[in-house]
Amino acid sequence: MRILIISLLLLCVGCTTSPHYRTVDGSMLGTTYHIVAETEMSAEVIFGEMQRINLDAIASMSIFSPTSLLSRINRNETDSVDIHIARNIELAAKINALTPRYDITVKPLVDAYGFAAKNRDAKPNIDSLVQFVGFSKFSLQGYHIVKSDRRLQIDLNSIAKGYVVDLIAEWLDSKGTENYIVEVGGEIRAKGVNARGIAWRVGVDTPFDNNNSPGEHQQRIVQISGVALATSGNYRRFYYNEAGERISHTLNPQTGYSQTTSLLSATVIAPRCATADALATAFMASDERDAIALAERLRDSIQVYFILAPEGGASEYREFSTLAD
Repeated sequence: MRILIISLLLLCVGCTTSPHYRTVDGSMLGTTYHIVAETEMSAEVIFGEMQRINLDAIASMSIFSPTSLLSRINRNETDSVDIHIARNIELAAKINALTPRYDITVKPLVDAYGFAAKNRDAKPNIDSLVQFVGFSKFSLQGYHIVKSDRRLQIDLNSIAKGYVVDLIAEWLDSKGTENYIVEVGGEIRAKGVNARGIAWRVGVDTPFDNNNSPGEHQQRIVQISGVALATSGNYRRFYYNEAGERISHTLNPQTGYSQTTSLLSATVIAPRCATADALATAFMASDERDAIALAERLRDSIQVYFILAPEGGASEYREFSTLAD
């Protein structure tokens, strides 16, 4: 459910890094990852651990792998969850309690609209599908899922990449790493400083339609350290249906329909990347007024930067921000 729109502005990559800053790049969860860390560990050791984390995450949470534990849960072949799925459900429940616009049971809708690597329905029966969407239709009892409707299915794509970023950061912490930045598919967590001795800098992309060149057009530069950052937007993953209606990948779980509002992108800074990831989706599934109201309620625990569509024939994007100056 998510295309993240953040590009790293790293001045310490490749041959420009200091001897102790290692750079490791690779593939993870169907996207890419990028790590820069001040460490004595070799790039080979870091790469090997990333492969292990990737395989573990896919085996657990992937909706694209038919053999993953989550896929088997969705097919009602098992009701048992592992620690990864349990943690993500527990966090998702907390976000859902803040706003019903965040709901991980939207997989039937995601499938119908064709955002899960499946052929989309030309005319999806939304009224039928929303009947088995909703947090109230299942519960987590220990390490077992209890469904009130067997047709209920779970999609963790709106939280999994952020969660994996946290796993990588925690692994680096366990190795005594004080300075690093981790990015998986645009989800970021940073600690300490870069090779120049300053906080890590990331750019938030300008949200015009089909801006598929991360980092080329940026709306704002943000410095981060000791926090995580995630951005969600609707300007990359969308299509027009046969009726000419714009269908974006952000879905409203209450109505079942694609959500397109004046909120074009939502950037969230939070202590953990899984939280930032989920909240960015929650904001994008809300309208402008509700998103700003929720951001104000959470001002003491997170920071946000919203890019809003121009108003009244203006050409400039509007902004709402609780970022520290």
